[in-house]
Amino acid sequence: MSLSLSLRTAVCVGALFPAAMLQAAPDTEVEALKQELQELKQRYVQQQQALSVLEQRVRQVEAQPAPPPPKRLVKSPADLKKGQTVAAAGSNASGSAASTSGASYGQALKDDSAPAQSVSDLYNEASGFFGNGKFSVETGVTYSHYDTRQLFLNGFLALDSIFLGNINLDRIKSDTWTLDLTGRYNLDNRWQFDINAPIVYRDSVYQAGGGNGGAAGTTVEQTVRQDPALGDVNFGVAYKFLDESENWPDAVFSFRIKAPTGKDPYGIKFLTSSQSTSLTYPQSLPTGNGVWSVTPGISLVKTIDPAVLFGTLAYTHNFERSFSDISAQQGVVVPGKVQLGDSFQIGAGVAFALNEKMSMSFSFSDLVQSRSKLQQTGQSWQNVIGSDANSGFFNIGMTIAASPNLTIVPMLSLGMTPDAPDFSFSVKFPYYF
Repeated sequence: MSLSLSLRTAVCVGALFPAAMLQAAPDTEVEALKQELQELKQRYVQQQQALSVLEQRVRQVEAQPAPPPPKRLVKSPADLKKGQTVAAAGSNASGSAASTSGASYGQALKDDSAPAQSVSDLYNEASGFFGNGKFSVETGVTYSHYDTRQLFLNGFLALDSIFLGNINLDRIKSDTWTLDLTGRYNLDNRWQFDINAPIVYRDSVYQAGGGNGGAAGTTVEQTVRQDPALGDVNFGVAYKFLDESENWPDAVFSFRIKAPTGKDPYGIKFLTSSQSTSLTYPQSLPTGNGVWSVTPGISLVKTIDPAVLFGTLAYTHNFERSFSDISAQQGVVVPGKVQLGDSFQIGAGVAFALNEKMSMSFSFSDLVQSRSKLQQTGQSWQNVIGSDANSGFFNIGMTIAASPNLTIVPMLSLGMTPDAPDFSFSVKFPYYF
C-alpha cells in the first residue's frame, strides 16, 4: 500500500510540474517587458529635458540684448579743422541674437576742413551723436541662422570602437527675421535718448533619428513657425563724460532698459510627434525672454591715425519674475519663478574709411551668460543645466553714403562658438534730420 501511495504522489507531482513551469515563464516575460518599458520611459524623459534645455539656449542667445552703443560727439563741419579726427564705436541695440555684434566704427579725417561723407555717415550710424541733427530714425532687417545637433547613444561600446545599441540624432535648425524700428534724439551733443521696437518672425525645424521602431536610418522632423509679432522693446540713454585728447580716449556711459513686451517662452508645452515618439517639439515659439533687464555699459574710443581703436564693456542683469506656468509638460500647469542668468558683454575692433562714400570696420564681440534658475511654487530654486552660454562673434561692417541724409549699413556676424548663431546678416537704413 505504501508503494501504491508513492506512485500516485509521483504521478500528481509530475502532472503539476509542467503547469507550474508554464505559469512561471509568462510571469518572467512580463517582468522583463515592464523593465524594458520603464527604461524606455526614462530615456524619453531625458531626451525631452535635453531638447527643452537646447531650445531654451537658442532662445536665450537670440533674445540677448546688444551691448549699449558707445557714443562719440561730432562737431559741425564748420568747426572741423585740418588734422582733427572723428571716431565712433557702437552696435545696434535690438532684442535679437544678431544684435549682439558689438560692431564699432571710426576714421581719421582727411586733410580737408570738412570730413568725408563716409566718415560722417560711419560715425552717425555707429554712435547716434550726429553733428547738426537732433533726430534720426532707423529701419533695420536682420536674418540669423542657428543649426545645432545633439547625439543620444543608448547602448555600449564593444572593443572601444563598435557601438552596440540605438543611435538617436536630434537637430534644431532655427531661422529668425527681425525688423528693427529705432528712433534717436540728441540733446546738446552730450546726451542721447533712443527707443527700439523689434518685430520678430521665427521658423524652427526639429529633427530626430530613430523613428518609432528605433531604426537609426529613419529621421522625422517637425516645423514650428511664429508669425511676425512684437519682441522686447528697449529704451536707452547715453552720456558722454570724457572728450578725446592726446592722452585720453572718448568715454561714454550708457544705460538700457528692456521690457518684456514679447511673447515669453515659459509655459510653452512640448508635444510628441505623431510620426515618432522620439521627437518632441514646442507648441509655439517665443519672441522675447519674458523678464525685465537693465544693461549699464562703458565705451572707449581712441584715434591712432589713420585708424580708430575701440572697446566696449557691458553687464546685463535680468530681474526675477513670477509666471502662472513654467512647465513644458503637456497638460500640466506649474506656477513658479524664473531667474535668467546675468551676462557680461565685451567688444573690441578697428575701423577706417576706404573712400569718400564707403567705410569699413572689423570687430570681435563676446557674450558670456551664467546659468539660469527655476523655482516651482513651494519648492527651492533649481539650476537649469545647460542654460549657461558663451557666444562669440567676428563682425564685418560697412557704411555706404547713399545721400547726405541716408546711409546704408550692411553687417555680417560670424558665430565663433557653439552657443552663437552660425551667422547673422543685417542691413540698416538710418536717416538723419
